[in-house]
Amino acid sequence: MNSSAKASPWWTPSVHADRRPFLIGRNAIQAALRGFFAREDFVEVDTAVLQVSPGNEAHLHAFATEALTTDGQKAPFYLHTSPEFACKKLLAAGEERISCFAHVYRNRERGPLHHPEFTMLEWYRAGESYESLMMDCVRILALAAETVKTGKLAYRGAESDPFAGPERIGVAEAFERHAGIDLLASVAADGSTDRDHLAAELRRVGMRVADDDGWADLFSRVLVEKIEPYLGFGRIAILDEYPISEAALARPSARDPRVAERFELYACGVELANGFGELTNAAEQRRRFEIEMTEKARIYGETYPIDEDFLAALALMPEASGIALGFDRLVMLATGASRIDQVLWAPVAEYGR
Repeated sequence: MNSSAKASPWWTPSVHADRRPFLIGRNAIQAALRGFFAREDFVEVDTAVLQVSPGNEAHLHAFATEALTTDGQKAPFYLHTSPEFACKKLLAAGEERISCFAHVYRNRERGPLHHPEFTMLEWYRAGESYESLMMDCVRILALAAETVKTGKLAYRGAESDPFAGPERIGVAEAFERHAGIDLLASVAADGSTDRDHLAAELRRVGMRVADDDGWADLFSRVLVEKIEPYLGFGRIAILDEYPISEAALARPSARDPRVAERFELYACGVELANGFGELTNAAEQRRRFEIEMTEKARIYGETYPIDEDFLAALALMPEASGIALGFDRLVMLATGASRIDQVLWAPVAEYGR
């Protein structure tokens, strides 16, 4: 067969027949998770896709559009990259436990684990610690595996036991263990970072450093190259306590103000979820958003607006914990699919080729 031949469309009967077992597994897992949240007294909510801001993270890329008023005036809108802002407004309104299966949209993302439109499962617990979300994750991964009658999560030959207790490791400990770098030596008590110190550490252990790399670039390089490849093999992993500068929507840890109540969940080296003890200080949240947008302008030459309505809602939002889980990725690992498009009923058309 010609290796350059174009693959058959997903709607071709033979291709669909190969994909269908993954898709039926998807439906079963989604139904099981809806049952889980119902038993935990969560209310399932549905949020608008069109938002005035898609989020304010430097490396997040959105799809832009515009609305027309009845008299033809234009107003800019974005397809949301997460239902987070809307969910937190619902917490401000008085909801206490909410869950949401949301189609979300991210530009510049397509590959075996990325799709421009995908399903994000988010849930929030008002008045509860972010450790409660960790326990939710453990139960959800086990439930997904049970639902499709498998004893493992698998991806590209790697396996993870969702029924074994998770490994919980701090980011600083992971940097020391896997890269030989003292990460927090480059983070001050107020959360500010020392780029040159971290750059020297990378050079010391033989890692690449570019002249225009910022502290966040260096942090991400170590995380991707030295740490993530070791997370979630054999059993799931919880990577906890990110530096405060890498957790724009999370509150500082009471244990160490240099780090935040943020964790990520991994299985088979794949990031599945990102959870926070939520920041509710509007002034601090604005400051962090502005820092992120300054960085976005420096790197990409563009910024996104800040959702003033969201900042206003923070004044009413209770202490809470929240998490976003990549539902399609969970389905992939539970069903043994190798690409995200195998678990999407109708993938986005190919483009850019």
